[in-house]
Amino acid sequence: MKTQETINLGTRYLLNSNRERDSMALRFAHLAVAAGQIALDVLSRSEIIAREKIDRSPVTEADERIEAFLIKELAGLLPGVCVIAEEAVSRGEAVRAADVFILIDPIDGTKEFVAKSNDFTINIALIVNKRPVIGVIFAPKKSRIWFAGAKAYVVDVHAGGAFASKDDWRELSVGLETPEKLQALVSKSHMDEETRLYLSRFKNLEVAPMGSSLKFCLLAEGRGDLYPRFGPTMEWDTAAGEAILCAAGGVVLDTKGSPLVYGKAEKSYRNGPFVAWRNPSIVQKATFS
Repeated sequence: MKTQETINLGTRYLLNSNRERDSMALRFAHLAVAAGQIALDVLSRSEIIAREKIDRSPVTEADERIEAFLIKELAGLLPGVCVIAEEAVSRGEAVRAADVFILIDPIDGTKEFVAKSNDFTINIALIVNKRPVIGVIFAPKKSRIWFAGAKAYVVDVHAGGAFASKDDWRELSVGLETPEKLQALVSKSHMDEETRLYLSRFKNLEVAPMGSSLKFCLLAEGRGDLYPRFGPTMEWDTAAGEAILCAAGGVVLDTKGSPLVYGKAEKSYRNGPFVAWRNPSIVQKATFS
């Protein structure tokens, strides 16, 4: 029987190759697209029933079915690697993070999902030594997936789950230009006073609200400049997006200017405040309080 140490060493060795990281990211991407069909099946109903969890956030049948599907499939793809998933944690079933583990957010933007908005996603990330090295974000109603290993891509997904021809894949690179007017992408459902105060420090700024992890994806595409988040988030909310943005050349920093750390079981996998930036050089334009 393999020990966790053996599994972790084997997975780290696998990811030493950029080619292998990209290959594993693509496998994760195909799983996310398959999970997306579950979301679309639930969305096809006339009414979506949401229950309230202990933390007062909503959960639906789609959250639970997608999570169960992904846990099963990922166990076959990376046997023995522990999976930390949102709904399991909310039920008190959390597994303590190891050197290598997977984070799942089965429906990121459940409020958007219940409202049948396009702004919900399915997120999967692989964490190695407390940092996200693979990330996948799939937006089923937009028929688009973003994924990253060593490189980051955005790909259109056709009916039935087929990916667009590889010639049509777009490798993501954030670009280093500094626009006269910055665009801040902000949470549609969780805008708080601290974020408003932070944004008020910029002299020339446009604000665009949107849901879920799509904010990371748009930054990675160069369609925005920063995403500040001072309200509460969990590690599964940010890991996939951070992997994609960083592979495209962006950066995510906490209020001390350090990268986020993953696997914080002692904090129930809760993040602190952060700002995601398209262009690392723009960071110099705003100091943290």
